[in-house]
Amino acid sequence: MTELQTIANKILTIARAGLTYSQNEYDLERYQDLEKISFQLLEMAVNLPIEKLITSFSDEHGYLTPKVDVRGVVVKDGKILLVQEKSDGKWCLPGGWADWGYSAAQNVEKEVWEEAGMRVKVTRLLALQDKAKQNHPPDIFYVYKVFMLCEIIEETLSAGTETLAAGFFSPDSLPVLSVGRTTREQLQLMYKLAVDPDSIAVFD
Repeated sequence: MTELQTIANKILTIARAGLTYSQNEYDLERYQDLEKISFQLLEMAVNLPIEKLITSFSDEHGYLTPKVDVRGVVVKDGKILLVQEKSDGKWCLPGGWADWGYSAAQNVEKEVWEEAGMRVKVTRLLALQDKAKQNHPPDIFYVYKVFMLCEIIEETLSAGTETLAAGFFSPDSLPVLSVGRTTREQLQLMYKLAVDPDSIAVFD
């Protein structure tokens, strides 16, 4: 995440908080102006049309907090489970945005089932990362990434509604990755943590 994008997101957070909690009509007008400025800065930072940025944040009400991206790590015979995304044809760890009403572990188990057709049980937390501090492409949202190790309950594989395929790959021989979702460095780190039963969760 660039410095300009970080500044824009901080301004947007202040503006949304003000619009949520302020009662003074003059202050509300100032916070609306501040919100417009934040979107103008974001447009410059991420090179996306301002209309698209406004639409992307239309469901984000009140005080803005980081979004949570959960990822399941499943290891078998020295290989790690990946799914091929329909959106870009590239591969990543199964997962996605955490849904309301589910714990982080339940979200991971649900995502692995929906994207890879495999029943799993989360056994431990491997990592909690700040996406902006990793080598992902810029993201308009501020994101925390949660990686959890999963035990296979039912050993089946099938594509889901958002995926084209699922398969196991060696950490040293990976397909083309969807780096907005999963990077090579993350996969190698998660594999290393997964195969070491004494490893502790890493975090930023």
